[in-house]
Amino acid sequence: MPQPFHLAIPVHDLDKAREFYGELLGFDEGRSSDRWIDYDCYGHQLVVHLDEDMIPKTANTSKVDGHGVPIPHFGVVLDMRQWRELAEHLNKSRVEFVIEPYIRFEGKPGEQATMFFNDPSGNALEFKGFNDMDDLFRK
Repeated sequence: MPQPFHLAIPVHDLDKAREFYGELLGFDEGRSSDRWIDYDCYGHQLVVHLDEDMIPKTANTSKVDGHGVPIPHFGVVLDMRQWRELAEHLNKSRVEFVIEPYIRFEGKPGEQATMFFNDPSGNALEFKGFNDMDDLFRK
């Protein structure tokens, strides 16, 4: 199993972050204080840090497969079952997508499902799904 990553990101409101990461995405909360919260993000450590001066923003974009992909962004690579379940949950929860769930590079090496959406502070997230995890780095 790969080593888990640690990622710390700014948020403008911890209550909204709790609703988004804890309730909507279902990430288990770990340690926390009045300034930050640790989350278990599919076995990785995601920490949201309060930045009261932060203004929610719109990310810049880069063209990938004909779509304006937000940069910077982060997310998790899932197996296709997990990805479909998450996409269905987000659709039912009426999440506003930056890029709606779809299959990228269809029929080519590295074919993947992808979707992009923002947290309440404007941090862009991408979740990918693969039928075969060996395709992750396939050229």
